[in-house]
Amino acid sequence: MKPQAHQGKKARNFGENLESDLSARFLRVVEIAAIDSARTMGQGERKHADKVATEAMRRTMDSIPMRGRIVIGEGERDEAPMLYIGEKVGAEFPAGPEVPEVDIAVDPLEGTNLCATGAPGAITVLAAAERDGLLHAPDCYMEKIVVGPSCKNAVDLNATPAENLKNIAQRLNRDVEDLVVIVLDRPRHEKLITDIRKAGARIRLIGDGDLSAGIAAAVLGTGVHAVMGSGGAPEGVITAAAIRCLNGYMQGRLVIDKPELEERIKKMGIKDKNKIYEAEDLAPGKQIIFAATGVTDGALMKGVRFFGEGTRTSSVIMTLRTGKVRFIESIHLDKNADVKVRFA
Repeated sequence: MKPQAHQGKKARNFGENLESDLSARFLRVVEIAAIDSARTMGQGERKHADKVATEAMRRTMDSIPMRGRIVIGEGERDEAPMLYIGEKVGAEFPAGPEVPEVDIAVDPLEGTNLCATGAPGAITVLAAAERDGLLHAPDCYMEKIVVGPSCKNAVDLNATPAENLKNIAQRLNRDVEDLVVIVLDRPRHEKLITDIRKAGARIRLIGDGDLSAGIAAAVLGTGVHAVMGSGGAPEGVITAAAIRCLNGYMQGRLVIDKPELEERIKKMGIKDKNKIYEAEDLAPGKQIIFAATGVTDGALMKGVRFFGEGTRTSSVIMTLRTGKVRFIESIHLDKNADVKVRFA
């Protein structure tokens, strides 16, 4: 007896479910970029490390069936040879089926100094969403505060650090003295650091990598309860994509302190320079993919490990609509007849 065909059912189009169709492909983008940049680790050449990661990421993206558009990248077209803002990436199917339109935010190597010196915490990272699902943020600083799900709507950029810390402590049912706040170690944060210490909280100063710090603040059990201070606005958009996938809470406000920035945000259609953005404003997409691979060892992921006959990578990939956070260990084997697989 022949099985009956389902009546009226059609196969969905490729890319209709952006997260399931493209997650594995974007994972490969960050993996390849991490492997190539890890080969430069400790050589003291931060610009070369970033260049290598950018080239690897761009090359791999052109194998993905999509109409991709870089909305956060390496800079404007005249500043960056590839992965510049507005650049089109991706490939069509040979037979001509429709491919999805995707907006992409990239940081080919977050922590170039960390990679160049062999310090922990360097990662390759990207976020992707449907068209117009990620804010096109100017290349300037952004004031940020990032907390976990328990502290939604408990913090405000207009409040003092002491007020925010008090509210965080109440939501977490602990004392302010028990809180740990991550702050970038920069001269511009001197007053912020003084205020946090005066309030009684503890501080973990970091040299680079506030994106990874934001993820840590949104997750239970990391020993980090908040991220405060200003960092790059483009990185803020990528952080927001991760925060949405993790159900955390974030506020950001652009730091517009130069006349040329005033002109630029006007051209970008940003009317209120003092607007406080939440994660949903920075990454409003209905489908979001966040992917990152460790280059050097960090709190979330191990760095790239070379073992003679292959390479091992540690990655995280998150999706919003499907509600998944996957930690992925991959072994990339060399192509030769005598290759041996190593799990440990």
